[in-house]
Amino acid sequence: MADYGHKQGKRRNESNLGSVVDFLLANARLVLGVSGAAVLAIATLAVKRVRVPWRRIAIALHCTPCNACTHALPCTPAKGSPRGPMRPLRRGCSIAKIKPPRRSPTWGAASAAPPPRGSPAPLVEPRALLCLTLQEKFLSYYRDHVSVSEEEKALGKQLAGDICGELQKFLKNKYPELPFGHAFLSGYLCDDLISSDRLEVAFMLPLMLEPNLWLLIPGEQTVVNDPCFGMLRRTGLEYFPRGSSPWDRFVVGGYLSSSAINKTLHNMLVASINWPVIGSSLECVIRPVMDPKELKLEVQHAQIRLDINLCPMVEVGDKILLPPSFVIPVENLWQWSFYAAEVSALKDLDARDDGVRQGCLNILKVIFENHPFWSKLGSSHLTHAILHLSETETDWSEAALADRCQQVLEELVRYLEIGSLPCFFDSRINLLSHLASEEIEEIGYTLYEALAEPDLAAGLCL
Repeated sequence: MADYGHKQGKRRNESNLGSVVDFLLANARLVLGVSGAAVLAIATLAVKRVRVPWRRIAIALHCTPCNACTHALPCTPAKGSPRGPMRPLRRGCSIAKIKPPRRSPTWGAASAAPPPRGSPAPLVEPRALLCLTLQEKFLSYYRDHVSVSEEEKALGKQLAGDICGELQKFLKNKYPELPFGHAFLSGYLCDDLISSDRLEVAFMLPLMLEPNLWLLIPGEQTVVNDPCFGMLRRTGLEYFPRGSSPWDRFVVGGYLSSSAINKTLHNMLVASINWPVIGSSLECVIRPVMDPKELKLEVQHAQIRLDINLCPMVEVGDKILLPPSFVIPVENLWQWSFYAAEVSALKDLDARDDGVRQGCLNILKVIFENHPFWSKLGSSHLTHAILHLSETETDWSEAALADRCQQVLEELVRYLEIGSLPCFFDSRINLLSHLASEEIEEIGYTLYEALAEPDLAAGLCL
């Protein structure tokens, strides 16, 4: 009896304490004043944001199969040193210590209520909820969010081609003195690296530079000391002074400025071209993006949505230089583009073993685009991770799609942990060099959290 009274008093004390806390939280401004409420809010936010640095988590994952489900293998982790390096996650494993409680299936309000008396018993028993495997969830995600019909692809290419022709015609009339080459279509739409919500295509606009007036300076010999970039220096000034080349108007500090060319083209897209008239003739709405860092058109058609990126390019040998895809302090830099080599390598590998590398890239690309932190990694990062993995992993069959997707994510966590993702075609280039350390931490931690979920599909929001 004494124990019972003690427990009852304890419960009342806890209830009273909870009531006081609830009262303070609900009436913080009245009880604590404005400054006190602000302090309480900051303290609450700070508690919610406490995190253990993901790089310092050392967990040795020793997996034991779980009999509950054949497609998920939750395991009990062994504790490791809190200061040691994080080991890569093993496929099919999670770091959850406690299995989530099983929820009874919900059949709806009507079926939840007991049947009225006298009603006949149901002839068919309710069927158990379908338990999809991770492989089936990835295939379902591809069907619902990635796959695009051939009719929509053809319409997107035709519409992009028509807009590209109008743009090329305007350039010749507006800047007849600038020797632009023939613009052509490239990008994800042309290579079937697409998503169902929008189609992406690039207008490649060649700049025809005089070979005797321009010299390529490798990036490792520039102020940034990065082989990912290059600079185009104006030469031959003793024989061909400034003004001899039509591109001299874009020279800054003796080098061809990608920033100056981008600014001119952006002003043209935003202020010079009558897009409403062109869109009306093509039965669509064309809107230029106002952000000065982007040369982009958004096209809305009755059947599709199309994103078009204008890419001025300089071809040097078998390589292509583009304006940098991110903000850099030096405006005269040009960035090497490996897009053509990336797509060619993926297609060649898939053709050899009938693999699903391109499908894996499509799925992960769409997942990353819809995430606030992972979107800072583009399809190029995913492509190079897949190419690196293809050197050691041989099974890229459709049956192994889920395993390969998960393995690519685990490899990305490992690259983020060391802060370096080497370019597949030039190991001197770090594809993560443009990200701040805080951004790498945020991407790595949230991706690690997703992989640590007992259900990877839930962690990826499939």
